[in-house]
Amino acid sequence: MQFYHFSEQPYTDAWDKGLDSLRNTIPNRHCDPKVASRIYNEALDEWMLCDELGINCMLNEHHTSATCISESPNIQLGILARQTRKVRILGLGHPIAVRNDPVRLAEELAMIDCISGGRLDIGFVKGAPYEYSPANANPVGITERFWEANDLILKALSTRDGPFNFEGEHHHHRQVNIWPRPWQDPHPPVWVTVGSPESTQEVATRQHRMAVFLAGWNVSKLFDLYRKRTTELGFMPPSPDRFGYMALVGVGSTREEGFRRAQEIQGYLRTTGIIGEAYVNPPGYMSAQGNVKWLKQNQLRGRSGNHFPATTRDGRVINQATAPIEDLVAAAVCFAGNPDDVYEQICSFVDSVGGLGHLFMMCHGGLMSHRESSANLRLFAAEVAPRLRERYPVLSEGVVRQKLAA
Repeated sequence: MQFYHFSEQPYTDAWDKGLDSLRNTIPNRHCDPKVASRIYNEALDEWMLCDELGINCMLNEHHTSATCISESPNIQLGILARQTRKVRILGLGHPIAVRNDPVRLAEELAMIDCISGGRLDIGFVKGAPYEYSPANANPVGITERFWEANDLILKALSTRDGPFNFEGEHHHHRQVNIWPRPWQDPHPPVWVTVGSPESTQEVATRQHRMAVFLAGWNVSKLFDLYRKRTTELGFMPPSPDRFGYMALVGVGSTREEGFRRAQEIQGYLRTTGIIGEAYVNPPGYMSAQGNVKWLKQNQLRGRSGNHFPATTRDGRVINQATAPIEDLVAAAVCFAGNPDDVYEQICSFVDSVGGLGHLFMMCHGGLMSHRESSANLRLFAAEVAPRLRERYPVLSEGVVRQKLAA
């Protein structure tokens, strides 16, 4: 099993201003550049610590937000490509449905992969609904734009015999011929985040790696659907290396300390949905069927909204933003406690979903300090990761094929 440390790099000083929205409309007078500098550099220090601990680095991207100030993960990925030496670096993700120039992104990814010596993983996301206003993008047709941009980027990364023209419905590019080419051939591994059966089947069809965030026990349905679709298409059965899951992780020397750390990280869940309702579901972002489901579940956001419901293993529906840590653990949204607790919780989850190759861990979030986050990472690396690696050894696709052939 592989592990990745993830932080949204929150600007918590703006959280107590009584604002109705922490995204899109929040004036940047609430941002002190000196505080932003500290946040960025502490996050980089934590990822540098991960290089010592053998934990991979995962970054994401949001805009005009006080809950995540990682506006350009490629800048930090470029820094980490040079400063780290061993671990893989993953940008999960790049909202390619809102980008006007996918070829430029392909160039940047190839450059980062070369600097890192082939340690880059690529992650594509459709982008949360509130990302379309800052990007000045039309939410109508996002699925088609997403997959067309995916095709263009990967063709740009993998073409070796000179310029090509690309004429799609949404993108028109002449003389595509990126320099440099990526270190990894034909291109770095590709991750795509999914949250629905439709997107899962498309990701399986294209044989990308699949990442699911905070879905708890329900993730097994999506993993099983990926496996089923892969078999239907005649591909080799997918190994656990194809699947990744993101959860909050708090490890302490005692159960109480681990729960306290997890509760600090839960600040992410308490604030990420604080946004003006005009940006929650822009026209065209979801299908008519998706809108009906959304309204039936009353999934409103804002300070009084229902933030990201989850289901515990015994069938209770909880609110991730307000639930106690015990309930988040019961829903497999969080792994928390002492090292034995966390190990057993992760094993129970992995066995339940039929195997997992990659665990994306939010080991920092909310009001957690840099010092606490570093201690959280060190304890996980020393007391939890070795046992999980022994129990769930990493098997690459090539190794799986060799075993099946034998």
